Amino acid sequence: MTILQSLILAIVEGLTEFLPVSSTGHMILTEGILGMQSTPYLKAFTVMIQFGAILSVLVYYFRRFLPFPMFGLKPDSSTSLGGWSLYGLMVLGCIPAAVLGLLLNDYIDTLLGSTWVVLVMLFLGGILMLYIDRLFPEHGERQLKPKNALIIGLFQCLAMIPGVSRSMATIVGGMQQGLTRRQAAEFSFFLAIPTMAGATLLKGYKLYKELGVEVFRDNWDTLLVGNVVAFLVALLAIKFFIGFVSKYGFRFFGYYRIALALIVALALLLGADLSLS
Repeated sequence: MTILQSLILAIVEGLTEFLPVSSTGHMILTEGILGMQSTPYLKAFTVMIQFGAILSVLVYYFRRFLPFPMFGLKPDSSTSLGGWSLYGLMVLGCIPAAVLGLLLNDYIDTLLGSTWVVLVMLFLGGILMLYIDRLFPEHGERQLKPKNALIIGLFQCLAMIPGVSRSMATIVGGMQQGLTRRQAAEFSFFLAIPTMAGATLLKGYKLYKELGVEVFRDNWDTLLVGNVVAFLVALLAIKFFIGFVSKYGFRFFGYYRIALALIVALALLLGADLSLS
């Protein structure tokens, strides 16, 4: 992997990780367009640069994670989604994905190279995004309870299918549980932290077991660039996304998913080679 390739992939990761458009799907399509070879390191890199995106959530919402005043900083008192209770809700919400991820990890890896699976899921998810605001209209903010967090975590498991979008699955789950668009989006961000951290550690460990420490020594530069760029881009994406969905809802993302799926499918049918070699 070149530095330029890692830079492009990190920009795609940062832009799409927290939007309901499937970051994994976009990464697979981008890798195909770049003509990259499907290697254990590439698959691990795609997951491991999510660490940079995780840090962007911690930085952007740092006051939510303060259980008590620290260093002169006070917790965010404007929302119930913060403090010690937030940590408990995050743990509950990631349990289903942690269990299924360990059981189905090898099967998920086989799906990561399937462009058509991504396109079908992008299209179907786009249809859902067009109607989600009507299906689950807002009735004001509500307190998120442990039962709600666990159910949202079950929805998150759908994102193990490439193209579904972890963000979309958890947002749909949050709105189905009565959260506002903003609450659902923010809890989706928070739930990403333990889920993506676990996936990053697991993928890094598997890469180490398969190729040894040399793979990290030989590719430290692309990993560093990938995580730093993903962090910076994700910070901007989070700020944009929260403001946009609070005001306009999710319909735009539905149109985007459908259009992207149809355009790429047409390109494939016309002979374009977007699969990983």
